[in-house]
Amino acid sequence: MNLLVNFLAYVVGIPILAGLVSLIIPERLKIVTRLLAFIVTLTSLAALVRIFILKPLYWPPVDTPTFTVDNLSALAGLGVSFFALLVTVYSFGYIEKNNGRYFGYLLMTLGSSLGVVFANNLIVLVVFWGFLAALLYLLVSIQGTPKAARSAKKALIIIGATDALMIFAIGLIWKMTGTLAMDGIHVALNGVLPYAAFFCILTASFAKAGAVPFHSWLPDVAEDGPASVTAYLPASLDKLLGIYLLARISLDLFIMNGISNTLLLVVGAVTIVFAVAIALVQHDFKRLLGYHAVSQVGYMILGIGTANPIGIAGGLFHMLNNALYKSCLFLGAGAVEKSTGTSDLSDLGGLSKYMPVTFVSFLIASLAISGIPPLNGFFSKWMIYQGIIELGNAKNPFWIVWLIAAMFGSALTIASFVKLLHAVFLGRASAKTVGAKEAGVSMTLPMIVLAAACVLFGLFAFAVPVSLLIAPVIGKSIAYIGTWSPDMATVLMIAAILLGAVICLFAARKRTRVVSSFVGGEDPDQFDRVAGTEFYNTIKEIGVLGKLYSKEEKREFDIYDIARRLMTPTARFFQKLHNGILPTYLVWCLLGMIAVFLILFLW
Repeated sequence: MNLLVNFLAYVVGIPILAGLVSLIIPERLKIVTRLLAFIVTLTSLAALVRIFILKPLYWPPVDTPTFTVDNLSALAGLGVSFFALLVTVYSFGYIEKNNGRYFGYLLMTLGSSLGVVFANNLIVLVVFWGFLAALLYLLVSIQGTPKAARSAKKALIIIGATDALMIFAIGLIWKMTGTLAMDGIHVALNGVLPYAAFFCILTASFAKAGAVPFHSWLPDVAEDGPASVTAYLPASLDKLLGIYLLARISLDLFIMNGISNTLLLVVGAVTIVFAVAIALVQHDFKRLLGYHAVSQVGYMILGIGTANPIGIAGGLFHMLNNALYKSCLFLGAGAVEKSTGTSDLSDLGGLSKYMPVTFVSFLIASLAISGIPPLNGFFSKWMIYQGIIELGNAKNPFWIVWLIAAMFGSALTIASFVKLLHAVFLGRASAKTVGAKEAGVSMTLPMIVLAAACVLFGLFAFAVPVSLLIAPVIGKSIAYIGTWSPDMATVLMIAAILLGAVICLFAARKRTRVVSSFVGGEDPDQFDRVAGTEFYNTIKEIGVLGKLYSKEEKREFDIYDIARRLMTPTARFFQKLHNGILPTYLVWCLLGMIAVFLILFLW
């Protein structure tokens, strides 16, 4: 058959096949495993660029193809392959053992993710979607530590439970439409069954992306799992896939209305504020980043929930931007942890001197996630703000609430990254950071690429990502409020920096006297090192907020622990029934047969 006809099948199938091959390659031949992973991920990225150019594509070329590529799936697929390549290169320096299993799972994750975004059949989608949950479990627990195993199990249960809801929703859609082809489904939300199907699929997308209240697995995985895995799945792929599914059901599968859009706005606003408030007081490097990964999902949901072109475009652009800077942040956290042996903020500090490349990359990504111009995070947030203002123009009474939540979230994001940058890279070095070394080329190169992308996607936001990647998905003209010129803003900022440098040089020519800092007659060298981990801890002393933090620490908002507590009595009851005594089992079998007989013949 023609190669181009089967192009999509090859793109999905080859990474999965290569992953299976990697599983059987002996550990002593890890160079072979790594070479295979690099070749497959590089080829996959090249193929996705080709697919992006050739779209739309279909496979097989029949009336109801199994795989299709449109503007939305091409965007998500391109992002999936791009991050797969970068994480593969990073892993060459980060992963030391279990190479066959690790890179095998990594490649199968790539193929399964592409299967999700290209699937045109709901059954095909849910099969790949479920496979990804199993791969997440395997990748997070690959280190073999008890904490990683517990976090992996928690992620699998939360995502797996919502996958069951998705299967139920697919059954409802089949009953309403008589088809499983996604391009032939357009369900109006005007009855019990449509709402039930929408809410069930929505829950699955929220759980995958890590939105409140299905967020609790993400900070645990971020803290306990390998940093490369966190950067690959929770930070990038799961965000891309979760928001891809949300966009797919909101733009194509269901005809949205005021109720469904309001639900998205509420979840988005709560996710932003709740997660970033919890992030403020975290003391673990990776766990803090995990809560920020949750918070940023809220912006994407908020943008799509506005249901206007500028807001939806902003939400999708933020999905892409978040994957860039969030992956860079987690890769930086992995480099710090590998160099120092810890992710506890109280044991870090002063690393800007020892790890300058990691510091600069992390600083750029921190400014990007905080929405500082002219970086990419500013532009996508600015578009989301405009989408919310458009709601106000459309007489939405709560538009100011959504706008305050979004802007307040950005302010708290800046505050928490001030704490993080000080605790990790600035201040006085600790015993564990003195003499730390910069990560190798394979680990620093992906961080440099991602940091550069944060800059370029901000400077050329109109010309490249919005015009070429985002606008085709919307299919409508995007009307901007006011004007924003990234290139002019950049020129002015550079000019201001240069002017400040000239002023400093001019002032330095004058005769100056250098003296030590006066701190009340004390010797500053005798002071205890200030780690910065106690920043914002006084927030816990504020009435309502103090109770919020206390409940979060006790996991009273954790849907996983809530469900476990509710199910404990039932589990104990069934434990008593399964007592290992054969006559007891026979009695229950007999009673079950009697019940089935009564239902079938006497109903």
